[in-house]
Amino acid sequence: MKKRRIVIGITGASGTVYALDLLKELKNYPEIETHGVISDWAKENLKIETDMSLTEVYDLLDYHYSVKDLGASIASGSFLVDAMVIVPTSMRTVGAIAMGLADNLITRAADVTLKEQRKLILVPRETPLHAIHLENLTKLAKMGVQIIPPIPAFYNQPQTIQDLVHHQTMKLLDALQIDNELSGRWKDA
Repeated sequence: MKKRRIVIGITGASGTVYALDLLKELKNYPEIETHGVISDWAKENLKIETDMSLTEVYDLLDYHYSVKDLGASIASGSFLVDAMVIVPTSMRTVGAIAMGLADNLITRAADVTLKEQRKLILVPRETPLHAIHLENLTKLAKMGVQIIPPIPAFYNQPQTIQDLVHHQTMKLLDALQIDNELSGRWKDA
């Protein structure tokens, strides 16, 4: 059985926990192969925001690459992938993708995802947003990029921060068309 390949980019915006939760959940799906890239600032946020080591994060991935390795397999359109998720996505990364600036492996892999018309999902983690942020996100949305900001829902009555994080991961798994019941869903009254 051919595995589905998903590229995960982790950038330096706050919210590394969202990436980690997604990677932990994807480990439960043996039919999915993950390829990850972690920016230098994401590595710093990993230290600030979590108690996980970089080695532990790499262990959650099937393959990982240096952000500087523009010759990595995921930098080529001939390397078939099903989707790419950048979680969290810094506004620097959003701007670079919107302008076609493929200056590191995350932005190059996103550029390839766009040119090959594959699914690209961004989880922008910045607030407040100014007009340039909104213009860049709108430009990408018009190109078919799915924008899924980590905005909490409360209809599922979350009790912990982890409940909020799980709900975001559920939204990402849904966008990747991966069956899951990770969090409470909207129910008719």
